[in-house]
Amino acid sequence: MRSTWRLLLLRNRSRSSIRSSTIEFMATGLQVRELDPRKPCFFSSFAGRYSYPSCIPLGFDSITRNPGNRSFSSEPAVEHKDPDHDHALLLADIFSRSNSLNDIRDELDTLKPSLSYEMALTVLKNLDGSPEAARRFFDWVSETHNEKLSSKTYNLFLGILGTKDHVKEFWDLVVIMRKKGYGVSKGTFVKVSENFEKEEMASDLDKLKGLFLSKSGDNSTEKICSKVCEIIRQGEWSEDVQKRLKDLDVSMSSDLVAMVLERLSLYPIKALMFFRWIEADQSFKNNKQTYDAMAQVLGREDCIEKFWGIVEEMKLAEYEMEKETYLNIFQRFHKRKMMKEAVDLYEFAMHGKDKPPNQDFTLLLKNIVTIKDLDMDLFSRVVRIFTEGGNVLKRSTFDAVLKSLISVGKLGDCNKILKALEKGGLEVSSAFYREIIFQLSRARKFDEAREILNDMESSRCNPDSKMWASLIHGQCVAGDVDKSYSCFLEMMEKNGVTDAGYAFEVLVDGFCQKNRVEDVSKFLEELVSENKFRPRRTTYKILIEKLLVKGNLKEALILLKLMKINDYPPFLDPFIDFISKSGAGKDALDFLKAVTSKRFPSTSVVLLVFEAFLKAGRQNEAHDCLSECPRYIRNHADVLSLFCSMKPGAVATTAAVTA
Repeated sequence: MRSTWRLLLLRNRSRSSIRSSTIEFMATGLQVRELDPRKPCFFSSFAGRYSYPSCIPLGFDSITRNPGNRSFSSEPAVEHKDPDHDHALLLADIFSRSNSLNDIRDELDTLKPSLSYEMALTVLKNLDGSPEAARRFFDWVSETHNEKLSSKTYNLFLGILGTKDHVKEFWDLVVIMRKKGYGVSKGTFVKVSENFEKEEMASDLDKLKGLFLSKSGDNSTEKICSKVCEIIRQGEWSEDVQKRLKDLDVSMSSDLVAMVLERLSLYPIKALMFFRWIEADQSFKNNKQTYDAMAQVLGREDCIEKFWGIVEEMKLAEYEMEKETYLNIFQRFHKRKMMKEAVDLYEFAMHGKDKPPNQDFTLLLKNIVTIKDLDMDLFSRVVRIFTEGGNVLKRSTFDAVLKSLISVGKLGDCNKILKALEKGGLEVSSAFYREIIFQLSRARKFDEAREILNDMESSRCNPDSKMWASLIHGQCVAGDVDKSYSCFLEMMEKNGVTDAGYAFEVLVDGFCQKNRVEDVSKFLEELVSENKFRPRRTTYKILIEKLLVKGNLKEALILLKLMKINDYPPFLDPFIDFISKSGAGKDALDFLKAVTSKRFPSTSVVLLVFEAFLKAGRQNEAHDCLSECPRYIRNHADVLSLFCSMKPGAVATTAAVTA
């Protein structure tokens, strides 16, 4: 409630300033440069002071709506509600009102605010004149949603910091912006210049002017890079190329070298020559940034040896490869099916502080099992690298690999795969083997499936009925129900009949799918009569319903008698429904005799049959059945009452029948 009232108060602020800010933003036409969210936040001077949770939900991405439809008109503007501006004002209020991180965190967790690129700009505009609050907001966005920051966002924040009290932070941010390739915009330059002049900061003002003027001069990093690349691309690497580079009289920096290497990505050997030359002939020492750029250029099939040479040098120099560099090269290796190189790179990254994501491990295994010739040594090596890194194998990994094997028709290798994962520490339950057996069996790889069962038997761990049921299920899905019946008989021979109910129900379902319900019913009759087999009660229900649908009352009544042998209560409804609609009086009598082991069932059961006949309008069949019933049934008061409730004339007929 408190937040709702605050939002209402904020809405009462003057909207004219907001509209003018919005028009100013739309008129600038600046290009937005999105950042890679995988890059860490480099704003260390602020991040060290403030730490915000990375799990705060964001996602208001809909602000940039169809800019092509924007227009300006002399007509009076119609003021629409803009919830994004309201959210931005609310965020500005939260960050400006409290210095306590806990308070801010509590409010953000409660409100779960959304954030878009334009909202971030609006918040900073509303925090102009409040550097501390702006710093808290900027740092929060840097850590939780870095992709919302662009050159314009940085410039807005830079303009807020352009005061005497925050000049050190101002220049720290300039350094960060230059590393990202962002320059100081004209608007920010004018605003900060006025502040520096007003506060008599002459040296900072001169420094700012020099920075801004150099941006458009011949000494900008961008233009120097273009000149260097143009010289290198024009011909083979030679003394003449080196001389022309020297004649540029350029002081090499990490940013410039990395930019040049990136621009020379299509000329990897020339890039490597330049990389070696600057360290040999210039007063420059390659560092983590330039090694990263060089590795990214060489991470390709035709330069693989040189790539690993650079990687080895990075190891010796104790440089960590940037996560973004690793991911780019890793994905490139995968696309080009360079599996050994991808595994080598993965192992290199696993020895660093910033470990690769777990999905890279699964991706490697899936790709290894789909190549033409399965390399089990490479597969096992990846498992070892993963587990030695302190990770634990999970069922989801096996499921993902199994799907890949199925996709390429290589299920025959899944037992080897499972053993390799088990050796790596995967806790393998019987469910794993049941899944493998089913998948092999449904793919008609019966020999491989039986091999697993044979291995279990040889290790004195006899497969249980569920394991056999998986084999039978797979055979039924594959359409080979006769083979599945043979497997069921073999299972009963080895394991007995005690736990065979589930497997038989799976078998029944397979036969029914093949429209062979009579065959499997006959099998059931033999098993119960000769082997004292006790199927599930649901199995009887399935078969009885299937037989009655096909009109096979005689076979269904046999199953009803078998239910009595197995001490199951009989199924009445399917029979009564079938007989009342399409059976004769004699059929009803046969059913009543099959229901019980006594001479005749209870009167309540008989009444159900009569009621069903009469409800279906089949009085003649009801009378036929009644005439064959024992006298005590014919003379029962409820039976007489039921028949007397029929049409006129039925009383006389009923009296004649019961006489």
